[in-house]
Amino acid sequence: MSGGPSKGRSPGRIVVASYNIHQCIGTDGIRDARRIAEVILALDADVIALQEVDSWPGAGTEPVQMEFLAQTVGLHAISGPTVERQDGHYGNVLLTRLPVLDVRKLDLTVFRREPRGALDVHLDTGGAPLRVIATHLGLLPSERRYQVQRILETVADDDGAVDAVTVLLGDINEWFVMGRPLRWLHARFGRGAGGPTYPSWLPMLSLDRVWVRPKTALRRFRIHATTVSRRASDHLPVSAEVAVGPRRAFSGSGPTLMSSGSAAGGDDAEAGDGR
Repeated sequence: MSGGPSKGRSPGRIVVASYNIHQCIGTDGIRDARRIAEVILALDADVIALQEVDSWPGAGTEPVQMEFLAQTVGLHAISGPTVERQDGHYGNVLLTRLPVLDVRKLDLTVFRREPRGALDVHLDTGGAPLRVIATHLGLLPSERRYQVQRILETVADDDGAVDAVTVLLGDINEWFVMGRPLRWLHARFGRGAGGPTYPSWLPMLSLDRVWVRPKTALRRFRIHATTVSRRASDHLPVSAEVAVGPRRAFSGSGPTLMSSGSAAGGDDAEAGDGR
């Protein structure tokens, strides 16, 4: 694992990404972790939040997806399982090339619903700390309202901090543009970035999103739509370029730079959430 951002990155910039890998089962019904690894490598991100990572050793599959993907792409893996079984785990994973300072796991489970959670990780970007909260929210609106409130309570402890940029990203599962969870998150973090990512073969719903605080540290957002990514999972991955440094350094910055386009329109389309 590298001790800092990718060497090809502009100074003071890192790339974060989010990808629901659907247990490595593609739109063709084939379970192929190598294909997912190919997509992850193409993202060239410093930090990648993965959802629906399954470590169950099924017949004819890589025995543990987290370890296989981490080793294949050369990143350190932080496990955040939401379902823990005797024969394996399932849930969130954070892959990173940055040194890890601290890891906390947040339980977002709602009674009688599928277990959900978030990874709350502090990373070192080369002297400047970065806080990353990676999550996968529930399918019911009532679940998401509860889960977003829990996340907002968690980030409230650094409201007065000037030392770290905070990134919240993942499969938010919110398709109601004016839904309370999105409005609450936009109010706390500033308007986040999103675009159609689901289903990957014909994206219509903006389920996978990125927020950065301060919002002026978000410099570019991209939906990674390629021939391989359209087939590898039922979600398209998203990535964002983020400026890192003390939070106060961005207080006088200009507007967030967002690229616009269509996830279905090209082999590496860029998109901003224009709604």
